[in-house]
Amino acid sequence: MIAAQGYHHVRLTVTDIARSRKFYDDVFGFKVAYELPADADDATKAALSFLFGGVIYQVGGGLFGLRPVAPEADRFDENRVGLDHFSFGVASKAEMDAAAALLDGMGVAHGGVKDIGGAFILEFRDPDNISLELFAPGS
Repeated sequence: MIAAQGYHHVRLTVTDIARSRKFYDDVFGFKVAYELPADADDATKAALSFLFGGVIYQVGGGLFGLRPVAPEADRFDENRVGLDHFSFGVASKAEMDAAAALLDGMGVAHGGVKDIGGAFILEFRDPDNISLELFAPGS
């Protein structure tokens, strides 16, 4: 067996990097770990070609990236092979309630904070319809 010690990174494929970056920056404010500088020279462009013009954020002990290569009309569907949803952890229900209020203020539809018995979740979607969730332990 492989002795995995957690996840290292995940990258979502998106259609419009400017729109997705605005969403993830406004909702989460993650610290950028890797992005191609606007004034990058050819050597830097070659070294960072794995970004595909996207961005990789530092999130806790791992990385979370956006890869802008999907066709413009494509939208996420959790009923196809691949990702069902991506869940980010928050420390408490109070933080989740604050997140719901933030999403309300941004006009982002969500399912409300749900008590799932021993924990709480808040479900919403990004601009490409990718299913996102916040998870908080119960009190």
